[in-house]
Amino acid sequence: MLTRTEGKQLRFHMITIEDLVPEDHFLRKLERHIDFSFIYYDIAGCYSEKTGRPSIDPIILIKYLLIGFLYGIESERRLEQEIRVNVAYRWFLGLDLDDTVPDHSTISQNRRRRFRETDLFRRLFEQVLLQCMNKGLITGHTILTDSTHIKANASSRKNIKVMVEKEAGSYLKRLDAYEEQERSRLEEKGMIKPQRKRRRPEGKVMVEKTVSTTDPDAGMMHRPGKPEGMHYLSHQSIDAANGMIVDVAVTPGDVSDSVPYLERIDYMRNHLGLDIRTAGADSAYGTSLICQTMEDMGVTFYTPGVTGGTTSKVELTREAFEYDAETERFICPTGKCLPLRSLERGNFNVCRIYRAAPKDCISCPIASRCVSSSHRSRTIRVNIFEKAVQRHRQTEGTPAHTHILNLRQIWCEGSFAAQKARHNLRKLYRRGLEAAEDHCLLSATAFNLKRMIKCLE
Repeated sequence: MLTRTEGKQLRFHMITIEDLVPEDHFLRKLERHIDFSFIYYDIAGCYSEKTGRPSIDPIILIKYLLIGFLYGIESERRLEQEIRVNVAYRWFLGLDLDDTVPDHSTISQNRRRRFRETDLFRRLFEQVLLQCMNKGLITGHTILTDSTHIKANASSRKNIKVMVEKEAGSYLKRLDAYEEQERSRLEEKGMIKPQRKRRRPEGKVMVEKTVSTTDPDAGMMHRPGKPEGMHYLSHQSIDAANGMIVDVAVTPGDVSDSVPYLERIDYMRNHLGLDIRTAGADSAYGTSLICQTMEDMGVTFYTPGVTGGTTSKVELTREAFEYDAETERFICPTGKCLPLRSLERGNFNVCRIYRAAPKDCISCPIASRCVSSSHRSRTIRVNIFEKAVQRHRQTEGTPAHTHILNLRQIWCEGSFAAQKARHNLRKLYRRGLEAAEDHCLLSATAFNLKRMIKCLE
């Protein structure tokens, strides 16, 4: 019999929590397909077996956070309130109807202290990825990459200008290796003089940077069509077979997309063991170094076509000069030669410098059409990766090129849209690069879990 006392409904029930969760509920499907026992092994070093009071089951802690990202609950305080009244959430955590839900501060402090600098959320992401691989949902043959901005928890009124050291990073180190290889080749052929003293400074290179005092790791983003301010960038790579996210890397918002790309390709090939044969990315990733490196790896690389082009201050462009491949020099329309003079390093490329003798240009009848007023003689710069770039651009407009870029737009942009709408990828509440990466990894893990269930059920 149902009675009412001061607006409350009172009735005795003989029921279990198993009876209250439908068999077709998403969390039941997830529990059937994913084994979370690996968490015990991954966090074994974070706990003491002999000292301290009994701890909350670590699987509960991780599942607690996952529920927030699976269902778009950004606040941990609100997440605790939702778990208290949601039977399916309690069932997923292994809590009965009368069990106490862990306090939100317990979850927060474990995440901040116990799991800090442990790479736990990276390993969680990889373990889910491994189980997806074992179920045949990932082939790794075609990888699609893009980045999206995430608003940092930083006040725009507390930005300052500071001088910071410019980091070389893996991208510039790889460029160093190509430069040294080309320099050695030219020196052995006697085309340039051995250069024992590097022109680039050996010491620290200082650059001015806008830094937030509330979150120094965030970066000021200045991109057309994007919001300006302190942000992080989440660089995600997606397997084209079923749209599973196979890699996540986070950088400050002022880092170019191309900087972490090659390092992430190496990570996916060597650490995850993916047999990458084709890759697609946005135009920002299509630098000359990346084109050359991907070709050396044997990976067919597709990016959108380049808009615009270089502008010339003179009438006679490089196409008016004949290149002699045997002697590696250019011949101008009047028959004068432009020999190879040096090898120069730019910020993102290395160029061979061909330059005519000043006396040849001064007496030349077409000098006004060939040499700009700010130079004494004609100079031609040739990127050492030029041939790889030309081969890369020859794929533009082909059926394969169109197909891969369409897949990139569907999977990458669609995944970002879904994560921002339903998996907490719009903004950050915590601060610091490590916290930002943990956040993005949890969002990607939640996304992969949902996509996995969709593919299997």
